[in-house]
Amino acid sequence: MAKQKGKTEEPVEKQSLGKLEASLWKAADKLRKNIDAAEYKHIVLGLIFLKYISDAFEELYAKLKADEANGADPEDKDEYRAENVFFVPKEARWAFLRSKAKLPEIGKFVDSAMDAIEKENNSLKGVLPKVFARQNLDPTSLGELIDLVGNIALGDVKARSADVLGHVFEYFLGEFALAEGKKGGQFYTPRSVVELLVEMLEPYKGRVFDPCCGSGGMFVQSEKFVADHQGRVNDISIYGQESNQTTWRLAKMNLAIRGIDSSQVKWNSEGSFLNDAHKDLKADYIIANPPFNVSDWGGELMRTDGRWQYGVPPVGNANFAWLQHFIYHLSPSGQAGVVLSKGALTSKTSGEGDIRKALVEAGLIDCIVNLPAKLFLNTQIPAALWFLGRNRKNGKYRNRNQEILFIDARNLGHLINRRTRELSLEDIQKIVETYHNWRNPKGKYEDIPGFCASALIDKVRSLDYVLTPGRYVGLPDEEDDFNFNERFNVLKVELELQLKEEVRLNKIIADNLLKIQTNE
Repeated sequence: MAKQKGKTEEPVEKQSLGKLEASLWKAADKLRKNIDAAEYKHIVLGLIFLKYISDAFEELYAKLKADEANGADPEDKDEYRAENVFFVPKEARWAFLRSKAKLPEIGKFVDSAMDAIEKENNSLKGVLPKVFARQNLDPTSLGELIDLVGNIALGDVKARSADVLGHVFEYFLGEFALAEGKKGGQFYTPRSVVELLVEMLEPYKGRVFDPCCGSGGMFVQSEKFVADHQGRVNDISIYGQESNQTTWRLAKMNLAIRGIDSSQVKWNSEGSFLNDAHKDLKADYIIANPPFNVSDWGGELMRTDGRWQYGVPPVGNANFAWLQHFIYHLSPSGQAGVVLSKGALTSKTSGEGDIRKALVEAGLIDCIVNLPAKLFLNTQIPAALWFLGRNRKNGKYRNRNQEILFIDARNLGHLINRRTRELSLEDIQKIVETYHNWRNPKGKYEDIPGFCASALIDKVRSLDYVLTPGRYVGLPDEEDDFNFNERFNVLKVELELQLKEEVRLNKIIADNLLKIQTNE
């Protein structure tokens, strides 16, 4: 990340893009009327995607048209496949739809366009929304929305429109997540958290994996990181899995609009634990934000699973199942950066403390970052970042096998509204540079009281494998040691499971007693 001294002015291009995004969102939101954000996002994001693929198609179409004398055929689908451009049939092209925007049946035209595109492009089958002819969507508002999206390039050359549309798509994802509140956080990880994870891991080359990928933000940021640092985007390949089909569709569109190959981003309703879509994958980088403290993850069906090398995770909480799932999928020199509930740093419930101890003793934990409150839209549960490494002894960085870096970033960030906090570029840079200076052989690292400390494993042992950064950097962390709501929820889940088991056992006993009585 480029260094900044004090407050630097953003580039004019970025400023104008920010204004464009904000003005577009304001106008689009005004047209929403009686449709809730969860439904409306598919309408708006679907149109942005349609505009993107139509722009890309039209650009190549014009080139082929100009080269017809040399045998080029602008209606030959293979010409587009060869250039990784989606083929858009006539009835789905933006100019055609815009010409119908004022008609009462415009919704049917757009739904038909989505169908036609899916038929011509196998990778988009089952992905695009067909929600435009619904009764609660006013045709006049839809026509105005088409005009609005049609102006997104706003004078930019078409070669740049994909990048502009990509930014707008990501911005709208974030705004819809804010509008949806708790539900929205299920498909969206805040951009500042994604940027922090990616900048710390530096995924220049190799396989990037996210087994709970939401709308694909980790992948977009990884490719952006490579491009920003003059790397070759083709040097990384992405693998993902998502259990929510609606969210998976958003991910496929989000990646397609960036020109990122999403063929290995899979969906199944069972999820990563019960139906691992990438069983044999060993990833160079894992970047993930799994749902916190999940109780219904199928743990009771998986007590002997081969992934639990460091201890069997409790049925009532998936946190340590996720950690071991990530470790299982790391290559011999692989690294992971993941978000977890802060409770996982201290919990001793149902063997979690023993698993955490095993991970520490195996030398897998590289760095823990304590995050500020209110970063996430879907939960008020405090969160932390865990950075894991398979080869911390002989890898490309210095030997850190007997150390863990603790960073307490609780006091960083700023409020963007009453309920939501965000990390600034300066905050991200401060954390990233601390980590890189610590792990790099020539880095100039030093402990900063109240912010960061490098602790030997002996120190971690002496604190009974509790990993809250406050313990090591010298900040009070009493509030981190016990989170009432989190503990209450865990105990509630465990009680519910025990009550279910009691009902099952009582039924078995009653059935057996009945058999005995019948035999008598």
